[in-house]
Amino acid sequence: MAAAAAPGALGAWQAGRARLVAAGCAPLGPRWTLPGSLTGQRLGPAIRARGWAPAAGGLPSRRGYSSEVKTDDELRVRYLEEENRGIVVLGINRAHAKNSFSKNLVKMLSKAVDALKSDKKVRTVIVRSEVPGIFCAGADLKERVKMSSSEVGPFVSKIRAVINEIANLPVPTIAALDGLALGGGLELALACDIRVAASSAKMGLVETKLAIIPGGGGTQRLPRAIGMSLAKELIFSARVLDGQEAKAVGLVSHVLEQNQEGDAAYRKALDLAREFLPQGPVAMRVAKLAINQGMEVDLVTGLAIEEACYAQTIPTKDRLEGLLAFKEKRSPRYKGE
Repeated sequence: MAAAAAPGALGAWQAGRARLVAAGCAPLGPRWTLPGSLTGQRLGPAIRARGWAPAAGGLPSRRGYSSEVKTDDELRVRYLEEENRGIVVLGINRAHAKNSFSKNLVKMLSKAVDALKSDKKVRTVIVRSEVPGIFCAGADLKERVKMSSSEVGPFVSKIRAVINEIANLPVPTIAALDGLALGGGLELALACDIRVAASSAKMGLVETKLAIIPGGGGTQRLPRAIGMSLAKELIFSARVLDGQEAKAVGLVSHVLEQNQEGDAAYRKALDLAREFLPQGPVAMRVAKLAINQGMEVDLVTGLAIEEACYAQTIPTKDRLEGLLAFKEKRSPRYKGE
C-alpha cells in the first residue's frame, strides 16, 4: 500500500507496520483510516483463523486439566476443556536435559506456535514445564559443544526466531516459572506478556559466564521489563534471582510459595487465564497489539495506533453483544466475531 512520505510519527508507524507484517500479526487493510498526519494508513482485520487439532493419543494430564496429549514428546500441547476452554498449555518436557533447547524442541515449539497464532479458538497460552523444579535451562550445551562455529550462529538464530514467534502471538501469554529459568529459558519467559513464579524459582541471564551474551532477545527485553541500569547489572554479573527478588525488581508480576505438587506458578497462571476468558476475544487481541506497538513509538504515534486498534472493535458482533448483555443484565456470550 502506497502512502505519502512524512517525517516523525508516520515514519514510526510505517516501521511498526513492517514489524506487524513480519510478525504475522494484523496486516494493514482497507477497513480503517487513521486521523491527522497518519491519514491514508489503514488497519485491517486483526486475525485470520486457521484451525489446529490438539495432539491425538496418549494420556490425560496428571492434574486433570486438559485434553489428550502425546506423553513422549519434548513439548506437550494441551487444549484445556470445559470451564478452561480457550486456554492452551505448552509444556516443555525434556527432563534428561533440564528442558534445554535442542534442535528438536525448537522445531516443535515453532510448529506449535505457528498453529496457535492463527487459531481463533485460542484465548490465552500458558508456557510451563512438565519437569519438577525446572522451567528451562537455556541452550542444550551438550548438543552445542558438538556444533562447529559455523553451526552455532544459525542455531541461535532459530532459538531467537521461535522466541520472537511466541512474543508475537496475538493472544495473552503467561510464563509459569516453577523452577530454574536460565539464559534462553528466561528469554523465553521474557517473551511472554506476564510472568509468574514460585518463590523457590531461580532465574537469570548467565551467558556472560560462558563468554557470550544473551542471544534470544534478553539484551532487549530485560531492559524493557526492569529498566536499563538494572538489566545491565544483572547481565554483567550473570546474577541469578529467586522468585521474591524477581518480583521486587519487576521481572515477574506474581510470586507464590511453592506447593507440594511443585506447580504453584502454573496454578496462578491458570487463575489469571481464567480471568481473561470472559473478555471479548477481538478486544483482547487488539489491546495487546496496541500496547506492544505503542511501546515502540512516541506517544503521539502510539495514540494513533490505539485509535486504529479501537476502530477494529467497532464493527464486531461482540461489541453489540456486550452492549446487549449490559442492557439485559446478563453475562455476555462472545464469539470472537
